[in-house]
Amino acid sequence: MGRQGQRWPVWILLLGLSVCVSGITREELFPFGRNAGDRALDEGSDETQEISLQKPVTFYSGQFSQIYINTNGFVGLEKPAGESEYLGNMPAGFGMIAALQGDLDTSDGVGKVFFRQDSSPALLQQAADHINRAFPEDDVVNPISAVVVTWVDVASHRTESRGDGPEPSGRRNTFQLVIASLETQSYAILLYPREAMQFQSTSSYTMHAGFSKGQDKYFSSKQAPYYRITDDTEASVRNLAEQTNSGKRGVWVYEIGTFPHFTDIAPGEVPELPLDSHQFQTPRKHSHQHPVYPDVQQENLDGVYDRPEHPPPIQVQTVQYRPERPAVVEIENEDNIEVDVFTYNSGDCGGQKCSKFGECSSFQSGRCCQCKPGYYGNGVQCVPDGIPQRMNGKVSGRVVVGNSQVPVDFASNDLHSYVVVNDGRAYVAISAIPPIVGFSLQPLSSVGGIIGWAFALQQPGFKNGFSIIGGVFRRQAEVTFQPGGERLTISQEFKGIDEQDHLMVDTRLEGKIPELPQGATVQIEPYTEIYQYSTNLITASSTREYVINLQDQSTQSRSFKFRETITFEGCQHDEVVRALPSTQMLSVDQVFVMYDRGEELLRYAMTNKIGDVNGGQTEENPCFTGRHGCDTNAVCRPGQGNQFTCECAAGFTGDGRACNDIDECRETPQICGPNAVCNNQPGTFRCECQEGFQFASDGQTCVEVQRPVDPCRIGTHDCDVPERARCSYTGGSSYICTCLPGFMGDGRSCQDIDECQVNQCHENAVCFNTPGSFTCQCNPGFYGDGFHCSTEYEKTRCQLHRESVLGAGPRGPRPVPGQYVPTCDAQGEYDPMQCHASAGQCWCVDRNGLEISGTRTGPGRFPECPGHDVPRPIGPTPDPNISPLPPGSHILFAQSGKIEYIPLEGHNLKKNEAKTALHLPEKVVIGIAYDCVEKMVYWTDISTPAISRASLQGGEPVHIIKSDLSSPEGIAIDHLGRNVFWTDSMKDRIEVSSLDGSQRRVLINTDLVNPRAILTDPTNGYIYWADWNRDAPKIEMAYMDGTNRRVLAKDGLGLPNGLTYDPQTSLLCWADAGTHKVECMNPQQGSRRQLMEGIRYPFGLTTDGRNLYYTDWTRGAVIVVDGHARREVDEFQPQKRTRLYGITTAHAHCPSGQNYCSSMCFQMEQHLLHRAVVH
Repeated sequence: MGRQGQRWPVWILLLGLSVCVSGITREELFPFGRNAGDRALDEGSDETQEISLQKPVTFYSGQFSQIYINTNGFVGLEKPAGESEYLGNMPAGFGMIAALQGDLDTSDGVGKVFFRQDSSPALLQQAADHINRAFPEDDVVNPISAVVVTWVDVASHRTESRGDGPEPSGRRNTFQLVIASLETQSYAILLYPREAMQFQSTSSYTMHAGFSKGQDKYFSSKQAPYYRITDDTEASVRNLAEQTNSGKRGVWVYEIGTFPHFTDIAPGEVPELPLDSHQFQTPRKHSHQHPVYPDVQQENLDGVYDRPEHPPPIQVQTVQYRPERPAVVEIENEDNIEVDVFTYNSGDCGGQKCSKFGECSSFQSGRCCQCKPGYYGNGVQCVPDGIPQRMNGKVSGRVVVGNSQVPVDFASNDLHSYVVVNDGRAYVAISAIPPIVGFSLQPLSSVGGIIGWAFALQQPGFKNGFSIIGGVFRRQAEVTFQPGGERLTISQEFKGIDEQDHLMVDTRLEGKIPELPQGATVQIEPYTEIYQYSTNLITASSTREYVINLQDQSTQSRSFKFRETITFEGCQHDEVVRALPSTQMLSVDQVFVMYDRGEELLRYAMTNKIGDVNGGQTEENPCFTGRHGCDTNAVCRPGQGNQFTCECAAGFTGDGRACNDIDECRETPQICGPNAVCNNQPGTFRCECQEGFQFASDGQTCVEVQRPVDPCRIGTHDCDVPERARCSYTGGSSYICTCLPGFMGDGRSCQDIDECQVNQCHENAVCFNTPGSFTCQCNPGFYGDGFHCSTEYEKTRCQLHRESVLGAGPRGPRPVPGQYVPTCDAQGEYDPMQCHASAGQCWCVDRNGLEISGTRTGPGRFPECPGHDVPRPIGPTPDPNISPLPPGSHILFAQSGKIEYIPLEGHNLKKNEAKTALHLPEKVVIGIAYDCVEKMVYWTDISTPAISRASLQGGEPVHIIKSDLSSPEGIAIDHLGRNVFWTDSMKDRIEVSSLDGSQRRVLINTDLVNPRAILTDPTNGYIYWADWNRDAPKIEMAYMDGTNRRVLAKDGLGLPNGLTYDPQTSLLCWADAGTHKVECMNPQQGSRRQLMEGIRYPFGLTTDGRNLYYTDWTRGAVIVVDGHARREVDEFQPQKRTRLYGITTAHAHCPSGQNYCSSMCFQMEQHLLHRAVVH
C-alpha cells in the first residue's frame, strides 16, 4: 500500500481499541522542576505571573504573545479577574485554558507551580508524539515551540468536599499542561497521573477542566465559545486520570486554535467509546464514558513503559478490500520481493504442500514443510515475522441467559480480530450482540483467547500456536460457571487464510450462561493456562476469576472452569516440533472486556505470552516483554542482556521504529507481465488479470477469456422478430424469448392482441387496432383524443389565456402594448419558458402556466426550464417513445423531465436505438444511479426536492426520501451493501440510507461547501466525492461509513463536476469544467495524470471500463472519450436540446465482489471521527 503522507496507524481504530490499560505516572510527565530550567510561581493561593512569549500561542482564532500563569490550575490569555468571578464557574468570563481549575494553595511551601518556554528538540518530539497519536488521520504535526506548566503537589485552599464527607488533610494533586505551537496553530496536552490526583473539589466547588474564549468583544454580555472537558460531577474529574482521547490513559490532547480562522476545539480522535452516545456525537461529559481497548503502539503494560524516550511516529495501516474470487497470482521474484505467502509449492512434501515461503526439509523418518528464515508457521502456512495479523469470521449459536426460558439465537454475527504480534496484544470485536445477552457474555474473553494463543509473544525456547500448527485447526472448549454450574460449549473452526490475507474462523456458542444485570461491567483477573502437546492434539485447562461491577457501585466475584481441546493435522516427522517442550504455559494479563449497548458490540483485548510452565527466570529483554517501541510492522531482535534492535518486516523499509510500505508496483512497473494489473498491498503486492483475461494453467500468464457467445446479440436465437418479441440472454448459451406488450404467445411465435375487441375508447370514438397497440379517434363532429370526446372543441387553459390577453379588433387579435402574452405549444399547452417581450424577461412556468419561483432572468438571459411531458391515457403502450430497458448494457443520462438510454454494443453507442426510459414531467433530474441487481434507476430531483426510484422494466416512480432535503445532486448505489448515497449542495452534507429510504443517516457534514458528484466502490468499501467549491475545490474519499476521510486532490482543480471509478484499473477519473480537463489517479497510490484537455463544460461522467462518457452543457451532448487513446471518438446529441445532467452506466450484469463494509464495519468505524459539540 502506498502511503499518503506520514500518518499514524489507524487499522486498529476500526475496533475502537483506544485506551491505554495503565494510566501515566509522574515519571511520564514532561520534564519539570528547577533541573528542567523551570521558573516557579510565587507561593500563595491566588498568584498570577505574566509571561511574554518568544512564539505566540494561538487560541481559537487569535494569537497571544502574553499569557498568565495562575496558582488555581489555569493559564489565562488575558489578565484574570478575581477568584469570585470564576471559581465554580465554567466557562469563565475571560480567555482561559483550565488544566484543572479550583481554589488551590501553595503557601505551605510543599506545593509548587513550575513553568517555562521550551523549544528543545527532545521536548518538541515528545509533544509531537502525543499529538500525532491523538490525531492518527491527520498529517504529522511538528511543533516549533512549547509552554510547559506543572502544578506539583498543590493542595485545596480549604479542605471541603462534597458527596463523601470531609476531605482528609494532606491530599494533593499533580497535573501538567503543555501548549505546543506551530506558526498558526496550537495544541493543548493535559496530563493527569492517576496516583497524583487525590481530590476533585475545592471550596465546595467541583474543579473544572476545559477552554473558554471569554466574553464576546463586540457584545460584552454575550458568552463567546467554550469547551468543557469535565462537568459538575466529581466523577468527571476522577475520569481525567482514568480515561483519554489520545490513546494513553490520563493524557488528553486538543487542537485549541488556528489563525486566522477557527471552527471549534477539536478533541483527540482516539477517544473512549460511550455506551450511550449518538452515532455521530462525542459526549463532553466524561462521567458517562467507559474504557475500551488500549492503543497498541503506546500502551503501558507494566505500569512504566520502558521504551526509547521519543519513538518516531509510524505509518498508517489501512484495510485493503478485494473483489470476491478475483483471478490472482503471486509472483515469486528473484529479487526476493515480498508477495502473498499463502500460496503453495506444486511439489509434494510428505503429503503436504509447502508454502511458497516454506521449504521441504528431510528428517530421519520422513519429510515435512518448514518456513524459510524471516517467516514463521507450520511450513504449510507461513507469515512474515513482525507483521500484524488480522482475523475475520462469523459467530452463530444458541445461548440461554440465566433463568430465561427463551434462548438467544445468533446467525452469522461478524467477528473481527487484530493482533500486534511483536508485543502479543490481541483485540477481538463481535457485532450485533443484543443487550439481553451482551452484558452476560463479557466474562467469555475465551472466545478470542485462542487467537491470543495462536500469536502469543514467544519466550526463548517456546512457540506460539501458529508457529506449531498453522491456521487450520478445530477447537472445542467447555466452560462451567461457578457457583451455578451453567455450561457453555465454544466450537471454533479455523480455516486458514482468505484472499485478503486474513485468517478465517467460524465460531458457535451453545449452552447456558449466568445472567449479568444490564449496565454491568466485568474485570477479568490475569490467568495462566497449561497447554499439553501431543500428536495432532493439544489440551489446556484453567480457572478464570472475574469481578462484576454493578451500577450501584457494588461488586461480585465469580469464576468459571475452562477446558479446551485443539485438533489439527501435523507432520509426524517434524523433529523441530517434537523437540519443543510437551507442556507450555500461556500467561494472559491486561485483559479488557466491554459491551457497547448503543452499537451492540462485544469487545475483548488481552496480552499473551507463551513460555515455561514452571515460570523459570523472568526474561527482561524488551523483545520478550513487548516493551520495545518497534513499529507494528517490525521484528524485535534480542541481543545481549537488555539490548535489542528493531528490523522492518519483509515488504517494508525503515529503521525498525518507523517502517514504510514498499510499493513494489511503482518501483517495478512491469513486475506482473502483460495483460495484468499490479495492486500494491501492505508488505506485498498482487497481480490480477485485466478485464477479459484470466490466468492460464500455469497460474501466472494472463490469457484472453473465451467468453460464451450471446445468441441474442449475434442473432442466432429462434425468438420471433424484434417487432413482436424480445430475446433475453441468461448466460452460457441460454436465452429466454418473451412476447412484447400487445402480443401473446411463447416468445418464439407471437400474435397481435386485438385491443379493440375490448373497446377502451370513448363511446363517440372509433378504435383502430395496430400491431402491438391501438389508437382511438373521435367520430366526425366530436373533438378530443379518442379517449375523451365532446361536441365542442375545448380550448386549453393556455389558449384561453392567450385569447383573453389578445382580445379582438378590426384586423384580428392584437396585444395591448406592454402586456405579457403567453405562448402555447402545438398541443395548446403552455411552453415551459415564457417571456415578456417588452420587459426582456423570461421565466419558467408549470403545466398550469404558473411561474416557478426563482427562475426569472433579465434581458439577454434564458432560464433552463423543465419540460411539460404529459403522459397519455394508459393503454398497452401509452407512449411509443417510452419503453422498458432492453437486455444488454446501456448509458443512462438525465435531461430536464426525463431519463434516456443509449444501448451499447461492445464499447460503441447504438445511437439510432436511443430512447426515453422514463418521463418525469416538471422534474429537474440532476444525478442518476443504476442498481444492477433489481434493474432500478435512482435519481435526485431538485424541484421537489426528492430522492426517487423506478423500475426500468416497468413501474411507477416512487419517492424514497422527501424530507430534510434542499438541493440533492450526486447519487450513488452500493449494489452489494444495498445502500444509496447522495450529496446535498445546500445543506453541505453527504447522507446514506437503505435502498428503500430507511436507516437514513448523515455521514459527513463538515468541511463541505458544494458537494456534487459521488460514487461508490463497494468491493473495496470506499466512497469518493467531489466538492466544486470555487474557492477551494477538492476530491475526497472515505470508508463507506464516513471514517478514514482524506483529500485525494486539491491543487490544480477548477470545477470538478463529474466523477467515475473503474474497478478493473483502480482509476478514479474526474471531468473539470474549470480547467477543461479529464484527469485520473489511483486513490491508493496517489499517482495523477491528465487524460484529455480542451473539453467544454462537462457535468456528469461515467465509464464502461474502456471509454469515458460525459455530458456537456455547452455542446448539449453525450461525449465519448477513448480512455486508452486519450481522444474523443464519438458524441450523441439527443432530439430535445436542453442541458444534460447526470450520466451512469447500466451494466447488463452486476460486477462481482463481496461487500466487506457490512453493518459490522459501519458500527465499529462510526466511533472514529466523532467531534464534541460546544455547549
